[in-house]
Amino acid sequence: MNLELLESFGNSYPDEADGILESGSMSLTCAFNRHGSLLAAGSNDGRIIIFDVITRGIARHMHAHVHPVCSLSWSRNGFKLLSGSIDWTISVWEVLKGECLYRYRFPSPILRVQFHPIESDVFLVCPMRLCPVVVKISCTQKHIDFDEEGGEQNIFASFDRLGNRIFTGNSKGKILVFDSSSLDLLTSFPVTTGSSTTTGIKSIEFARKGSNFLVNSSDRIIRVYDGDLVKPTNGETKPVEPVQKLQDLVNRTQWKKCCFSGDAEFICAGSARQHDLYIWDMAHGNLVKILHGQKGEHLLDVVWHPNRPIIASVASGVISVWAQTHAENWSAYAPNFKELDENEEYDERESEFDIEDEDKSIEDKDESREDNINVDVVTCDPIKAYIDSDIEDEGDVLTFIPITPDVEDPEDGFWAMTEEEVANLEKMKHEEKKRENELQANTKTVDVNYEGHEIPEYPPELLAVPKKNEPKPKAVKPPAVKPTKDQLPPPPIEIALDIPDIDKPTHTFTEEKMPLEET
Repeated sequence: MNLELLESFGNSYPDEADGILESGSMSLTCAFNRHGSLLAAGSNDGRIIIFDVITRGIARHMHAHVHPVCSLSWSRNGFKLLSGSIDWTISVWEVLKGECLYRYRFPSPILRVQFHPIESDVFLVCPMRLCPVVVKISCTQKHIDFDEEGGEQNIFASFDRLGNRIFTGNSKGKILVFDSSSLDLLTSFPVTTGSSTTTGIKSIEFARKGSNFLVNSSDRIIRVYDGDLVKPTNGETKPVEPVQKLQDLVNRTQWKKCCFSGDAEFICAGSARQHDLYIWDMAHGNLVKILHGQKGEHLLDVVWHPNRPIIASVASGVISVWAQTHAENWSAYAPNFKELDENEEYDERESEFDIEDEDKSIEDKDESREDNINVDVVTCDPIKAYIDSDIEDEGDVLTFIPITPDVEDPEDGFWAMTEEEVANLEKMKHEEKKRENELQANTKTVDVNYEGHEIPEYPPELLAVPKKNEPKPKAVKPPAVKPTKDQLPPPPIEIALDIPDIDKPTHTFTEEKMPLEET
């Protein structure tokens, strides 16, 4: 479908709920691919489910981790998927085959992972209570070191739109900007409130188009900055003023997750208290819509579709889809189109559907008709909506995943499989499962070391990472012990109560006639 024709003349943001996505488990996070045709969701049982956005069906299942998946990121071409979990591991997946290519083990749980916006073999990792690290799939690692003035190690890090710089923020309200290739400190600036006091930074998100980025802070204010105003200052601190400030002045809501729209004209923020989504207009800073979810649900994640006015939100393990209300307007196809309430007989003119008008006496000289026109249906022209303004080469991309539907209960008269075909199918499934186990066993695991860094201490519950396919210990019942006479309860005590017979009356009543008074 041509995306240039999808431009609506109305609002470019969703205004109602459009159903949910069933995954069979509790979802914690989700992420669209670059084209918005696939949606990956991480669940609490360690699985990754990939949905087809158009059909709303499940296209791929991947058993990724043994603990909940907390972060997902797609590569630029969509062939690779990066998953991070609190089981201290990161996996790089080949989406088309559903195979795990690499696995990285860290000394602490993972909070966030992100692929490089351009390169598909570089990604950024934010571990818990450790400094972020830039990992290349060729097993090279670069740590982002902070000085004592930079703040603590529990920070948030993100690539900018083109991946040239890395923006980091900590709980002390300071943003440091590093060069993504050399990791040299370029500049830094504080995020302050009305006075000189700083506020903690919770997340940093960059727009898909333009140079704007937003900062979600602990003071319940969403600040929008212009990335072009952040100039290198050789590591010196230089204040930068935000171009927009967004907040809920009535309820003073804390924000769980914020994101830009695909065209960077709107900002969506999810409430940390309940399942409510606030949408602001970037041009004027006005609150244009509030989407209310089910009461009692707690929001976990929010993502906006890259090209369409669609939002996917994760709340209480359920993925909700928000979209626009579509009103049928058939007059858009032809200006003289008329909608009929009842059927009417149509009188066809004599030469209405003729290729050549035989009754036509005078030919128009300016009228030129070409019946045979060569149409090129092989060459795929690049879609401008998918290409950045300064990046022309898109290359091969993965848009859809081919799937084979499974027929569980064939209808009457449907083609039935023979016993030999059933046996061959079972054999193929067994061989495929065996192959998956071999690939999983042969997956290369790399330990990411933090030499020279202080490794935090964690409770024993987090250190005991369960192994996959490990049998659970069986509960052993204690042997039954017969109690002795001293341990037996005392016999019940019998008490005789003198209860009168209810059937026999205890009192007698006499009926007396009262004299009538004369009126």
